[in-house]
Amino acid sequence: MARLADYFVLVGYDPGKRGSGDGQGQILQRFPEKDWEDNPFPQGIELFCQPSGWQLFPEMNPPSFFVAVLTDINSERHYCACFTFWEPLDTTQAQSHPRNGEEEEEEEEPSSPVQPTQLFAPKSLVLVSRLDHAEVFRNSLGLIYTIYVDGMSVALESIVGNLLTCTIPITGGAQRTICLGAGDRQVIQTPINDSLPVSSCSVALLFRQLGITNVLYLFCAALTEHKILFLSSSYQRLTDACRALLALMFPLKYSFTYVPILPAQLLEVLSTPTPFIIGVHSIFQSETQELLDVVIADLDGGTVNVPECVHISLLPEPLLQQTREALSMVLDPELEVADLAFPPSTISVSSLKMQDKEIRAVFLRLFAQLLQGYRWCLHIIRIHPEPVIRFHKAAFLGQRGLTEDDFLTKVLEGMAFAGFVTERGAPYRSIDLFDELVAYEVKRMKAEEGNKQKILRHIKELAEKLYKNENPYPAVTMHTVKKPKEGHHLRVQQKPFPRLDEGLVQWIIDQATAKLQTAPPAVKAEVKCMVPSGPPIAAIMERNGNAMANSARRLEVVRNCISYVFENKMLEAKKLFPAVLRAMKGRAARQCLTQELNLHVQQNRAVLDHQQFDFVIRMMNCCLQDCTAMDEHGIAAALLPLVTAFCRKLSPGITQFAYSCVQEHVVWTNIQFWEAMFYCDVQNHIRALYLDSTEENHVEEEDNQEAKSALEIASEQLRLWPTMSKEKQQELIQKEESTVFSQAIHYANRMSYLLLPLDTSKNRLLRSSGLGDVESVSNSFVTNSIAGSVAESYDTESGFEDAESSDVANYVVRFINRFVDKVCTESGVTNEHLKGLHVMIPDIVQMHIETLDAVHRESKRLPPIQKPKLLRPNLLVGEECVMEGLRVYLMPDGREEAAGGNIGGPPLLPAEGAIFLTTYRIIFKGTPTDPLVGEQVVIRSFPIASLTKEKKISIQAQVDQFIQEGLQLRSCTFQLLKIAFDEEVASESAEIFRKHLHKLRYPQHVRGTFAFTVGQVPKQAMQPKPKEKNPSLRTLSKNLVKNAKKTIGRQYVTRKKYTPPTWDQRSSQHFPEDNEDEISVSEEMDRSTLTPSTTIRPSDKMTINHLVERACCRDYQRLGLGTLSSSLTRSKNEPFRISTVNRMYAICRSYPGLLIVPQSIQDNTIQRISRCYRQSRFPVVCWRNARTKAVLLRSGGLHGKGVVGLFKSQNAPTPGPSQTDSTSLEQEKYLQAVINSMPHYADAGGRNTLSGFTSAHMSSTGKWGSIRASGRMSSYALNVDIGSRLAGKDLLGAQHNGTPSEATFLRPHRASLYIIGDKSQLKGVKPDPLQHWEVVPIEVFDVRQVKASFKKLMKACVPGCPYIDPSVTYLRSLEESEWLSQIHKILQISVLVVELLDTGSSVLVSLEDGWDITTQVVSLVQLLSDPYYRTLEGFRLLVEKEWLSFGHRFSHRGAQTLAGQSSGFAPIFLQFLDCVHQIHLQFPMEFEFSQYYLKFLSYHYISNRFRTFLLDSDYERIELGLLYEEKGEKKSQQVCKSIWDYIERLNKKAPVFFNYMYAPEDGEVLRPYSNISNLKVWDYYTEETLSEGPSYDWELTQGQVEQVEEDRQDTSAPQTKRRIIWPCYDNRSRTEPDAISKLLEELQNLEMELGQVPERWKETWDKVKASQRSEARQEGSRTPSSLLMSSGLSHHRRSLGVYLQESGVGSSLNLSLDSDTSSTSTPSSGKQGGRRSTSTLYSHFQMSESENRSYEGSLYKKGAFMKPWKPRWFVLDKTKHQLRYYDSRMDTECKGVIDLAEVESITPGTPTMGAPKTVDEKAFFDLKTTKRVYNFCAQDVQVAQQWIDRIQSCLSDA
Repeated sequence: MARLADYFVLVGYDPGKRGSGDGQGQILQRFPEKDWEDNPFPQGIELFCQPSGWQLFPEMNPPSFFVAVLTDINSERHYCACFTFWEPLDTTQAQSHPRNGEEEEEEEEPSSPVQPTQLFAPKSLVLVSRLDHAEVFRNSLGLIYTIYVDGMSVALESIVGNLLTCTIPITGGAQRTICLGAGDRQVIQTPINDSLPVSSCSVALLFRQLGITNVLYLFCAALTEHKILFLSSSYQRLTDACRALLALMFPLKYSFTYVPILPAQLLEVLSTPTPFIIGVHSIFQSETQELLDVVIADLDGGTVNVPECVHISLLPEPLLQQTREALSMVLDPELEVADLAFPPSTISVSSLKMQDKEIRAVFLRLFAQLLQGYRWCLHIIRIHPEPVIRFHKAAFLGQRGLTEDDFLTKVLEGMAFAGFVTERGAPYRSIDLFDELVAYEVKRMKAEEGNKQKILRHIKELAEKLYKNENPYPAVTMHTVKKPKEGHHLRVQQKPFPRLDEGLVQWIIDQATAKLQTAPPAVKAEVKCMVPSGPPIAAIMERNGNAMANSARRLEVVRNCISYVFENKMLEAKKLFPAVLRAMKGRAARQCLTQELNLHVQQNRAVLDHQQFDFVIRMMNCCLQDCTAMDEHGIAAALLPLVTAFCRKLSPGITQFAYSCVQEHVVWTNIQFWEAMFYCDVQNHIRALYLDSTEENHVEEEDNQEAKSALEIASEQLRLWPTMSKEKQQELIQKEESTVFSQAIHYANRMSYLLLPLDTSKNRLLRSSGLGDVESVSNSFVTNSIAGSVAESYDTESGFEDAESSDVANYVVRFINRFVDKVCTESGVTNEHLKGLHVMIPDIVQMHIETLDAVHRESKRLPPIQKPKLLRPNLLVGEECVMEGLRVYLMPDGREEAAGGNIGGPPLLPAEGAIFLTTYRIIFKGTPTDPLVGEQVVIRSFPIASLTKEKKISIQAQVDQFIQEGLQLRSCTFQLLKIAFDEEVASESAEIFRKHLHKLRYPQHVRGTFAFTVGQVPKQAMQPKPKEKNPSLRTLSKNLVKNAKKTIGRQYVTRKKYTPPTWDQRSSQHFPEDNEDEISVSEEMDRSTLTPSTTIRPSDKMTINHLVERACCRDYQRLGLGTLSSSLTRSKNEPFRISTVNRMYAICRSYPGLLIVPQSIQDNTIQRISRCYRQSRFPVVCWRNARTKAVLLRSGGLHGKGVVGLFKSQNAPTPGPSQTDSTSLEQEKYLQAVINSMPHYADAGGRNTLSGFTSAHMSSTGKWGSIRASGRMSSYALNVDIGSRLAGKDLLGAQHNGTPSEATFLRPHRASLYIIGDKSQLKGVKPDPLQHWEVVPIEVFDVRQVKASFKKLMKACVPGCPYIDPSVTYLRSLEESEWLSQIHKILQISVLVVELLDTGSSVLVSLEDGWDITTQVVSLVQLLSDPYYRTLEGFRLLVEKEWLSFGHRFSHRGAQTLAGQSSGFAPIFLQFLDCVHQIHLQFPMEFEFSQYYLKFLSYHYISNRFRTFLLDSDYERIELGLLYEEKGEKKSQQVCKSIWDYIERLNKKAPVFFNYMYAPEDGEVLRPYSNISNLKVWDYYTEETLSEGPSYDWELTQGQVEQVEEDRQDTSAPQTKRRIIWPCYDNRSRTEPDAISKLLEELQNLEMELGQVPERWKETWDKVKASQRSEARQEGSRTPSSLLMSSGLSHHRRSLGVYLQESGVGSSLNLSLDSDTSSTSTPSSGKQGGRRSTSTLYSHFQMSESENRSYEGSLYKKGAFMKPWKPRWFVLDKTKHQLRYYDSRMDTECKGVIDLAEVESITPGTPTMGAPKTVDEKAFFDLKTTKRVYNFCAQDVQVAQQWIDRIQSCLSDA
């Protein structure tokens, strides 16, 4: 029984405290005046009576009633029912209060001088109770008020007394009628079960006010502990809303601040940091605005406002959706039938009270589903004296599969759930609706999912039960409570509320209490029982089938592998191992592993040998690494006993346990994991404790005893507890306590095992990376503990402290102490025991450290387990190892081939081996980890100099290992090394590796590069002498000039004849050991003063001879551009001369010493002109067309001022001093001199420019298909058009293959000189009609764009990781790199220049600084125009001249030294080589060198193996003494310093650089297609050979293969010719050489066998070709082409869209057979070096043509695309199986051939445009070949038919 009300209080307005604006209330009377012992009087009631503050009102308001809730210090709730009415305030009333002695008037007058006639003050009657019976309170207080107001003759004292003494039962569904003694009666029903909240209608009202979604938000916010604030202008509604929210949360109880009505004075409570549910009156809404983290629900407006910074986790799907649907079925039943055509006439809508219960039923179901199976995750740690229960959160989430779910995780961590476990965890107690629901109905709910009718039925059933609980007696007798008469509150003359007699009330109370004490206590018998557990989670949650579909097979694999390990079948185990590691990703496999291993432990097989130990450890590690720190699937828990069981004997008495090798996982440092494990074990032991005791008595019941869970045993014990004797109770308590204590000791040991690292001497705790120490090489898995990653006190940054082992020990001791304190206090271990534990722990740790030391010592002696031995790479002569191999794994990158990928094949990567750093390369050499390809060797390497990016990464090297630190190294030779360091590599070693790498990649000076240091001891190379690095310019020029004066003077006198030196003398360059200035060759007499170490160059060596030796000079002589005749005097008839003006590199640093300039220009003029150009690179001639005598010039771009002056007309005054004026005039003179040198200049009659064309003329004549035929042709339209065409605008016109074909129309009108300049430079330049030159402004890309494009190209061709995003593919990223469009641009400009030169105009290329794009264009133009440069010798000359002598900045662009590091790598030269490769593909017969030659150069120009491509200009090379060396110097045989010498030597040995298809046409000018569709991605970018590394270091790859071949022949008995070639592994050209190489090789082998001296391959080849030619000549063929050549070639050229030449009759005319080419080519340009087709072959055997004419006649033939019909004479030749045609019958020159082998069909045709008019339609027929369709037309139908028949018969004969 409980009191209905504890206190009755009368609260009134306190007139004495009015000064401060708001008034205050005061307690006028309270009953009883003494506090009850069990329930003290709550403070602050006066605040809650008027929550918005005590104020006086000018009129009387009707009485109001609400219930406020106060929570006391013991978190008991007190319900304060406040009944407030208004009384007039006057002076007499103020004095009539004996309590307030002060005089009222004195107070009032100063504060408010003007008093209204009458004010009303509030007064409240308050009942304070611990029960929430709002209606009863309303009635009771209403009764008191009625008695007072209506003046009834009942003593108020007795009513109050009765009210305070009334007692009612708390629960049990009793019904009690009370009467307060004023003719009233009320019936109070108590709920059947008080654990269920009472809500009457509040929940339904809340949903009405806010709606479903809003309430769900509030519900989730409350459960996940957010702050919630309700606003309303009604206090009662605030209380109801708060009550409703709490009712929804059942069975969880809200345990934070709960204030349904917050008084104004306490508003600052809202800024408390803890969660709360608070209600506030709407008038304070403005004050709630600045609350940033509070969810505000406005009940009146129906809104819920969630601030931005608050994230509310909602219910997990599908529960959220199901709850929403259920709620809408309850609240809005019309929704279901809203769309029906015949809706039911009535829809039963439940009453509000019933709806309220239905909503609660929905939430009750929701909780049952959320928490289903929770009892299976309870751990009972103590049963007596009272149960202690813990919840295993991780296991619950793991089994429910909701580990990722935010909402449930937060709820389980919350206070409410902790209370739920304490309250409902107990195994023996009374149970309520929720317990039944979660135990028995979960299955039903699962089954009914999705069936709305059934769900609704279930909801209604539950609602009935809830309703019944609140209203157990439906037939309630009516209350009779008197109410006041109408208008009662408007009576002004009402007497104030009387003062009650305290004594009387107290007397009534005392009497009642005395009576109660004599009465027998009404004990309500609580029905306790064992709480049902319900089905286990696994039974409810059915697994998603598909993920585990193949798991049975996987588990089989895991089991097999383990049994192989224990049966010692290691090879079998090794093969299965990778599959097992992959399977470990699945949970089932991990559980299977733990079970299997456990079986082996039980069978006493825990002592393993080393190999078995290693396997078991790897499996355990793999198993653990996917576990989170929570260990939600209990994997770590299952492994914990195993890691302390498996062990291996290291030596007598020393055993290493598995735990020392699996410490690396986060789970061991998670204290929650240890707690859960501890509680689990304690529960098992306590269960065993009671099972044992029962088993002694009932042995026969053993079977069903086993099944009893710990909770069941506990509930049984709790039932018996009261019946036991005191001694028995004490004994049980003691037993349990000691069980817990012994477990605590056990766990202290276990934790020290897993937290102390094997090597405790070093503080390796702090290394959270997965890399072990160098010393722990002993065993691949002897790893360090991660414990230190959470160590607080150390500097985790550096990770290496000189820490004593005690640090580790201290940390572990602290960790274990923290754990022990927590679990022991929770599980009630006595204080003495706890102290004892604290003393023991340091000893345990110390003991363990000592045993570990011995283990560590022994384990170091173990040989490393099964790591493949490191393979040493082959090194070049002179290449030194800088760093010995670090053991690493080479990981697969984004290229799929090596990893198996989509083309299949074995996964060569990941491979394990070592990474070596030499002075020249970074090399990885190792073997694949996949055991199926284990015997292959994988090599990947690249030159250090080509490293472009190095970044640290962390990767997982093997499935069973941890994340390791690694490096990703990217090279511009299109290679990527993605390596993960093995755990034996300390991270210091990795750092040292990186530092060395950086030092080698960016040496201080170019002298530090490999090409210089080769052959030296690497140490010296690293530390240059502290002298000045490069001599200052001044000293250099002094010395140069001094010597030059002497030498040049002498030179003129002696007139020495020029003899080009032999190749050998140029080849090897010696370099002195000193950083002295090499060129400062001193006078004879100084010689003695020099130190002997300096290499002394006799001064006469520094003569022009040296300059003459350079490539440029030889080339000038070849081109006849200027000779060094016996005297250096000028021969006047030559238009150009070789000028020595730059011999001292004084005018232009980056030009060669000898330059070609017009004869008429003086040297001093040159000096002035050079100032107008960037970098002083003034225009010089670099090539002359032998036929048209047009010259090609190159220069840097113009400086601004020069440009303007140059192109203004002469008479316009130039601004500025006359200096600029004269310069620009001289510039013009210079250009004019160039023009005058051209022989046709005179004939051209002076100034004809490109003007004068009409657009029509342009589009019809010639083949400039790509020039835009724009309408607005002005006098200089063509320039604009050439420019716009090069700017890559859309190309209109007839032909779309990007070939600017012949410029024949340029002949009559063309400028003599075109200047190709940068558009941006030439802005505002007006062409001058008087000049003979024209400016072609074009847009080009700058170096920045090339760099960016190259980076993207590298990422596309060698991606760092596989493409994950499907939209990003190889082709897409290739396109985005824009590399091919840059190639297209360069080719396009080059072809344009070729055209101009070929038609006799000279061209000056003047772009950027004249050393990047200019060089590319100029070199390509020469290559296209001059066949000499397409030979090996010529190409070398071209590169030496245009790239090296003319100062392409190789060192700067290649970022070869530290200085260039910031600018990065710009592959200008590579781009040029790519262009050459594109041309080579289109004209394979025009180049003497092969594609391999181009790749070789691409690789070595950045490899720094040779000195050829070092430094930025000849000047710098001379400065370093690289350019010339002593004639008498010995050549060092071993090291080639020049790439050309190397190529030459190699070319003598083997035909690698030679192109067998080489069959050049004389004087052929090549015009490649430049459209992107014609360009191919160079395979240099994408291919690799993993078997030997890059094939460009020839010595390295050669030796290897032969040796392998020999071994192979010995071992394999059956000699098989079959070989499997893997892409990306084998070298295709080596394993499958082309026929010619094979034959040459066989010849050489035969010669060797016969003991002859083998002939050089070149000689053999030349002989074969010569004999071939003579045979052909004897057979009467006029073509010098060899049979050998043509047989190996299909119609290669044609397929690439180039012209096919037919030379069966030796014609010089070509017919273009491709439908997409636009015109027949004319003899001058059309020698498109041909493919010989079948007729060539036949012409060797058939002498006279006439015999082969099977049938002939005249037919009209439609020309190629857009061409007219023409009559031709056709000959059908059965023998040669072809149809030939001639211009006329008499013609001997065959115009073209249609090969019948290619004919697909012959069909009747239709006349097309331009066909002969008179002919019958039926005389047309079409011949379809594989290439195109030919349209024919005969004279009449018969002839046509005859032709068709003949051709058909020919086809059928074949």
